[in-house]
Amino acid sequence: MFERAQGVYLFDTEGKRYLDGVSSLWCNVHGHRVEALDEAVRAQLGRMAHSTLLGNLHPGAVELARRLSRLAPGELNRVFFSDSGSEAVEVALKIAYQYWHNRGDDRRTMFLSFRNAYHGDTIGAVSVGGVDLFHASYRALLFQALFAPSPYCYRCPFDLVKGECGMRCLERFKQLAGENAPRIAAVVIEPAVQAAAGMIVQPEGFFEGVAETCRRLGLLLIADEVAVGFGRTGDLFASAGRSVAPDLLALAKGITGGYLPLSATLATEEIFIAFLGLPSEAKTFFHGHTYAGNPLAVAAALANLDLFADGSLMAHVRSLATGLATMLECMRELPLVGDIRQVGLMAGIELVKDKRSKEPFAVDRRIGFEVAMAARRLGVFIRPLGDVIVLMPPLAISAAELRTLVEAVGESIREVGDLP
Repeated sequence: MFERAQGVYLFDTEGKRYLDGVSSLWCNVHGHRVEALDEAVRAQLGRMAHSTLLGNLHPGAVELARRLSRLAPGELNRVFFSDSGSEAVEVALKIAYQYWHNRGDDRRTMFLSFRNAYHGDTIGAVSVGGVDLFHASYRALLFQALFAPSPYCYRCPFDLVKGECGMRCLERFKQLAGENAPRIAAVVIEPAVQAAAGMIVQPEGFFEGVAETCRRLGLLLIADEVAVGFGRTGDLFASAGRSVAPDLLALAKGITGGYLPLSATLATEEIFIAFLGLPSEAKTFFHGHTYAGNPLAVAAALANLDLFADGSLMAHVRSLATGLATMLECMRELPLVGDIRQVGLMAGIELVKDKRSKEPFAVDRRIGFEVAMAARRLGVFIRPLGDVIVLMPPLAISAAELRTLVEAVGESIREVGDLP
């Protein structure tokens, strides 16, 4: 039970210190108790804690929308605020669906996503998710979606070898998209990394290939950057780092530096125009959240963007990412380590029972959980995804602190590997 934090460390109620190895669930950017962020929230609290964006605005929301639009890839100059990553994706799905309806094309009611995808826990987001463990219990509640194979190179769905496969997963996506194009409202994808699936890193050119296919077939592209946005991959936005301009972009987590709940869905002007019309035409986007664009959260988000502004943080992340790759290589020889995947300061270490056959451990064995518990005893807080050990520290972590994190995880894997 944590009661306070400072920098990249959390402190429990007994005073023990833990390095925050997962950025308090992938959202903390600059560390905890950052004076610039603290002061921004305090200053806003002295003016107004909350009003609403339903029927009025406040200056901070306008400024944040403008700044996000300038920073985002392409021409994403319309912004819709909500409260969480799930909601940002839900909003994108509804906008895409209604966009085609408003244009008079009611054939486009399907979404094309990917196996192993995770887009949130609301019903629409779950419907385009591809992780059965999370979603199977709600199957009867979900709308039907199309799913292309996951680019999971370590466990290739086609039993092919990375680099020699001709990216069969991408070719299958292109086939599905082409066969179903007249009824697809949008393609939904996490750029670069399927994070909640176990840090599944897409092969080089995969995301770009998906985007090119969408452009060729006239399909909307929704980029879910809830986990990968705000510097995690080494670029402010993963889409921009791969020269892709999506039609809709979902943002959350790091948008406030990990301080307060806030999310945003960005859209192009072309999409926005489809919602304009006479009241009698009912083209309005009938969707809203009470705390959308909350002034306190917006103040934190603006201060967060200020800390990104000079580019030094992104240079720091890219430098650390290179060092992290070198440190992780030393783990490949450990008996339990089957695969290591990394982009920027996002990494996943997949633990297996047999390295040669890639046989996983039985679910009841809870190897990932045991490693996480061992790491806690060493003063490092991590949270696994099944038997994938996730490393996603605050971007402001120092090189020495990053080494402490990696060494503690390596020691924990060794300790669990020695258990009968």
